[in-house]
Amino acid sequence: MTKITVGFAMCGSFCTFSDIIPQISLLLENDFDVVPIMSQTAYSLDTRFGKADDFIQEIEGICKRKIICTINEAEPIGPKALLDILVIAPCTGNTLGKLANGITDTSVTMAAKAHLRNGRPVLLGISTNDALGTCAKNIGQLFNYKNIYFIPMRQDNAQNKPNSVISDFSKTLSAINEALQGRQLQPVLL
Repeated sequence: MTKITVGFAMCGSFCTFSDIIPQISLLLENDFDVVPIMSQTAYSLDTRFGKADDFIQEIEGICKRKIICTINEAEPIGPKALLDILVIAPCTGNTLGKLANGITDTSVTMAAKAHLRNGRPVLLGISTNDALGTCAKNIGQLFNYKNIYFIPMRQDNAQNKPNSVISDFSKTLSAINEALQGRQLQPVLL
């Protein structure tokens, strides 16, 4: 049996990286092949959550391959049908807006565009402080797009950040398995 190839794209919601990287390891432990992808922001910025070079070394060490981090590197994903599924986690509000409106100006949005041309699933793991605010319309649009699925999500901190939503990244593997069957893991709102 051929391994399922998962493109795992990370955007700049740095506070979630410590939850995301173990999901990449879990996929490898479950015999998936993982192609790491990072937005230029995620790939290049040091933040209070860690240094970019440390994250890069850790992810490339786990996956045993170089991270795709440019538009040029991401473009062949479609023509060469490199992936069975693309996971974008964390998926920021910025990336959600670009996906909803067909904007392709990062390695992650190019990976999505290239992958979707093959009619294959894209799984979004939302992490944004404005999901229930300015970003809500983009999420609503994406719910109606063919081959777009979501990792189940919930409000992050309803008292202090009432518009903030984060996916339950522990459900990534289950959501992948469902999306590969053309189904949304339910319930999508936790």
